[in-house]
Amino acid sequence: QVQLVESGGGLVQAGESLRLSCTVSGRLFKYLHVAWFRQAPGKDREFVGGISWSAGIADYTDSVKGRFTISRDNAKDTTYLQMNSLKPEDTAVYYCAVVNDQSTSVSIYRAHYDYWGQGTQVTVSS
Repeated sequence: QVQLVESGGGLVQAGESLRLSCTVSGRLFKYLHVAWFRQAPGKDREFVGGISWSAGIADYTDSVKGRFTISRDNAKDTTYLQMNSLKPEDTAVYYCAVVNDQSTSVSIYRAHYDYWGQGTQVTVSS
């Protein structure tokens, strides 16, 4: 069993920054992929970015490239989503998700991931 705990959401103004955390506990996979998704009201849940823990390779959706950075702390079993230059359109509930995957590239598809966090609200005011 795998548990994910997210934290770090909040209310900020446009242009400001937030850092989300996703801590994984329980049975940890050797080839862990951790992804971040977000869901705005009335919209589908979309891929934001993800990282292969074993390869250390991260990928991002185009709308956040250059603004968001994913990193990991292996000692804390935690993945971070650093969000800079936030925009009102970044407002959403953010979820982390994990899967055991030996490939070096992370999937953008929700169905690929087996475990999900509870979500954390990010609100960006204009």
